[in-house]
Amino acid sequence: MSIFGQARAIFDAVSDLVAGDRAADSVVPPTGFTATLTTFTAGSMAFLTVFALALSLATGRLAERWASELAQTSTVRISAPPEEIEAQTLAAQEVLRTTPGVVRSRIMSEEEQMLLLEPWFGPDLPLEDLPIPRLIEVVEDENGYDAAGLRLRLAGEAPGAFLDDHTRWRRPLVEAAKRLRGLGWIAIGLLALSTAAMITLAARAALAANAQVIRVTRLVGARDVYIARAFVRRFTIRALVGATIGTIAGGIAVALLPSAADEGAFLTGLGFQGIQWLWPLTIPPLAALVSFAATRSAALRTLNEVT
Repeated sequence: MSIFGQARAIFDAVSDLVAGDRAADSVVPPTGFTATLTTFTAGSMAFLTVFALALSLATGRLAERWASELAQTSTVRISAPPEEIEAQTLAAQEVLRTTPGVVRSRIMSEEEQMLLLEPWFGPDLPLEDLPIPRLIEVVEDENGYDAAGLRLRLAGEAPGAFLDDHTRWRRPLVEAAKRLRGLGWIAIGLLALSTAAMITLAARAALAANAQVIRVTRLVGARDVYIARAFVRRFTIRALVGATIGTIAGGIAVALLPSAADEGAFLTGLGFQGIQWLWPLTIPPLAALVSFAATRSAALRTLNEVT
């Protein structure tokens, strides 16, 4: 078949699906248990898919942010006796200033350290009465620096200085975020398979309930493809309507989630951002496509069993 012929066949199939056939549609019950089950299943699965999609996209953003922001930052911690800590801090700062690959280094103020400790110890922490080490924030260029060489230089110039390049905890966090994103996509796949299974059961139940009508329709010359088309159209429309309702409800629920905030860390900003809001719009047509394939397969298989 030529490309033009294939395009015409697809157009005819879509036209039949949209327009339908009243005589064929009479074979499929317009209401009842199967209609409710199909619509409810599609709506529920679409609602859950919105959340799985939001989780997957949010964790993807989180992994990219951690990888980009933390990859080029590190910290030098100076722990020394009170009478030496100022001198060692200045010495470590001088070492960092002359280290190739370090863009800038900055001694953090006591106020900044208070803000870092506030989530754990509260806002009234008496920092001046505690042996809190001094911190130096280090920002490197895209090529990075020689961490081993820098540690040796710090050990010689400032014995109380310790370089933390965040590798120990950055890599597991990024890996965990990536795995969580993968689990989100797996959940979406499982939801699609569950939708297909439930719609298949509903279609087979409807076909079995209308076995007598199908026999009569065959006697007057109807082919199985003609009968199956009516089931496919009715169940596809039910799935599309249910998935649309579920997607709208899921989108509203996601929009009501807390927005991203610097102090909110992981449990905020789990919704969609910007153009990502277009992703939920793909759920209803995909649900209709899943329903189309599942119903057509179930209908043709069941009709072969009906004698």
